[in-house]
Amino acid sequence: MREFVRSLMLGAAAWSSFATGVGFVFVLAPASAEAQEAVPDTAGDPAQGRIRAILVEGNSRVEPETIGSYLSVQPGDNFDPELLDASFKTLFATGFFSDVSIDRRGDDLVVSVTENPIINKINFEGNRSLQSMKLEEEVQIKARSVFTASRVQADVQKILELYRRAGRFAATVTPTYKKLDQNRVDVIFEIAEGPKTGVRAINFLGNKKYSDNDLRNAIVTKQSRLWRFLSSNDNYDPDRLEFDREKLREFYTNKGYADFRVVSAVAQLTPDQKDFLVTMTIEEGEKFKFGEIKVETKLNKLSGQALRNFVPIKSNSQYNGALIQTSIEALENVAGIGGYAFVEVRPRTRRNADNKTVDITFAIDEGPRVYLDRIDIVGNTVTLDPVVRRQLRFAEGDAFNRVAIDRSRNRVRSLGYFGDVEISEKPGSQPDRTSVEVKVTEQPTGELSLGAGFSTFENFFFNVSVSQRNLRGRGQFLRFLISASSRSQQADIAFTEPRFLGRNLSAGFNLFTVRSDFSREAGFTTQSTGFSLNAGFPVTEDTSLGLSYRLQFDNIQVDDNLIGQGLLPSTITNQQGQFVTSQIGYNFRWDRRNDPITPTRGFDLSIGQSLAGLGGDVRYVRSQADLGFYRGLLPGVVASLNLRAGYITGFGGDSVRINDRFFRGGSNFRGFDIAGLGPRQLIATVDGNDPRGFNIQRSNAIGGKFFDQATLEVSFPLGLPKQFGILGSLFLEAGTVGFVDDEDRVDVSFINGLGQSQRIFVDDGASLRATYGVSVFWQSPFGPVRFDFAVPFIRERFDQIQGFQFQTGTRF
Repeated sequence: MREFVRSLMLGAAAWSSFATGVGFVFVLAPASAEAQEAVPDTAGDPAQGRIRAILVEGNSRVEPETIGSYLSVQPGDNFDPELLDASFKTLFATGFFSDVSIDRRGDDLVVSVTENPIINKINFEGNRSLQSMKLEEEVQIKARSVFTASRVQADVQKILELYRRAGRFAATVTPTYKKLDQNRVDVIFEIAEGPKTGVRAINFLGNKKYSDNDLRNAIVTKQSRLWRFLSSNDNYDPDRLEFDREKLREFYTNKGYADFRVVSAVAQLTPDQKDFLVTMTIEEGEKFKFGEIKVETKLNKLSGQALRNFVPIKSNSQYNGALIQTSIEALENVAGIGGYAFVEVRPRTRRNADNKTVDITFAIDEGPRVYLDRIDIVGNTVTLDPVVRRQLRFAEGDAFNRVAIDRSRNRVRSLGYFGDVEISEKPGSQPDRTSVEVKVTEQPTGELSLGAGFSTFENFFFNVSVSQRNLRGRGQFLRFLISASSRSQQADIAFTEPRFLGRNLSAGFNLFTVRSDFSREAGFTTQSTGFSLNAGFPVTEDTSLGLSYRLQFDNIQVDDNLIGQGLLPSTITNQQGQFVTSQIGYNFRWDRRNDPITPTRGFDLSIGQSLAGLGGDVRYVRSQADLGFYRGLLPGVVASLNLRAGYITGFGGDSVRINDRFFRGGSNFRGFDIAGLGPRQLIATVDGNDPRGFNIQRSNAIGGKFFDQATLEVSFPLGLPKQFGILGSLFLEAGTVGFVDDEDRVDVSFINGLGQSQRIFVDDGASLRATYGVSVFWQSPFGPVRFDFAVPFIRERFDQIQGFQFQTGTRF
């Protein structure tokens, strides 16, 4: 009967004003006389009484209905102490109130609340080493949220933890509050940072094979020294110390000590409370070698013997823990390439204490099949989803494939739109399903810049550039460029659409005009104006093909003053005039690098040819190839070998013009000036006593029809913090430029106006040149800076040397 009566009752809300705030009366009253008779009057019996109405007092911001929704009782219910206690605890747990009381007033239930204030803003005072923005990200309380003392105290502990990680264990945080009108407060964290707590000494106990210095170099934590003022690794950090335990284990296991363990790592505060003393107790154990290495597999297509060839571990070689993980990754990749996307590789080790060997068996089994449930792209605030998705080598519904995941990450990174790309797995809707999250971090792809600078190649230069590599987030490329220097002036407009007509085909155009001054090196200047069309498409996963057409109008001019002085022979003066070049070409690319930005293994190959002669005045065939190999030697240390070659030849009776030939030197052959090596036209005074001897008065670079070059380079960090962006490299370059057409091989002797015997001739210069040196790269705040120090140790006497080169610029 009671449930029936409740179904007929109506709720009514009535507001009433009080001196202390706003009160709310929540009343459930009988809807009819019959219902009124169904509810007996028990007001006089506290034990049997029922709630007639619920009154809410003291609230000003929280709606009465909201408060009523947290109560475990309603009008018509008994005054049940357990339910009232549950209501009390629930209201407190909301965090909305600093005080709550529930009382009985006759047959009414009175809920009195004192609301917590609202946080107006949060201030940090006294913080110098940590920025306020960093602290705001860590604290739990936020502006316009409800203030609670417990949250503030929890945030105090979070701030203290941040300072401890920064090496400031003496830091103190005092929260204060400033009351405002309308029940608001400002929260102020008063911070006394205190001095940095460094690491005074790091000691090791139990080490016999390696010295303390060897082990200090193996861990991340460093002893505090004056020269480490730019580093934070000499501040005590308990998390870093835990990481150092793992670094020590890697150090010893990679050197053969399979039983190594860290017994303890203790940090003690010095009596002056300024530094810590770190003591690590270790057990080195005995040195082991690899014993028998086997691969057991249940995969039908791949035999254990075949897979054993991909395990980079040799029996009887020194035990190395890192090689075990490398072997697991190698076996997973080989199985993935062989069509087994789901494999489990479990290494089983057995130590032989008698002969100090470790036998390893890699057990390979096909794991359960897992399918992709959903693909989420996150972090792409500018780039559209389809731009990222078209680089992925998997789709919803596909079987999960680790090889495809790794390839997709490299393809997305190669776009150059993102500073970081992470692909992670998330639980799917079913046990055999998984979701993949592609998390990207956008980086600036547009650029509006004014640039100025100085280089040993261009002297002073100036440029204005507007470019966008990711136009409208669609991956389109657009550039407007105007640049000027003492050597060249250039203006061009370029545009590329990566998905022309919605197909996997890129297409674009380029309009350009370039004026280049080679008066000092070769006695001529060129003005080139034209346009080019280009298209490209993938052939396979690792290869692509590009096609191009170029129409170019050239005007070659020589220095009249040099002609008048007889210092420019016919091989150069015959090149002047206006020419039209109509050229088609292709470029084939094969990229097998493991990373498109910072490769540590693999290779890339580029082969291109162009044919000029489909109309126009110039006829030639140009071929070029570029092959690069990359290999990581140590973390951050990468060796590379680049091989380049090119050849151009005329046809149909045409010789190769001077501005179509190959010139090397400057930035593309360090140690030599621009066009500083290769064939030259020499004007020399002949020594009368020795017809073979001569003194060079002037030399003009005329370029060559052929070049080849090899560059071996090892890049490495210089030990400075990574954020400084400074790297170094050692390099060795060797190559040659040579071959000219027969009509350009002049050799003329005559007597000049001073009665001197002079000779004008061409030295082909197709001999080997080689340099070695060091380079320093700095991504400075005002632009990239590069310094090259090179020493040519194989050269010709007429080569133009430049042992030091640098280039820098700034944007504003």
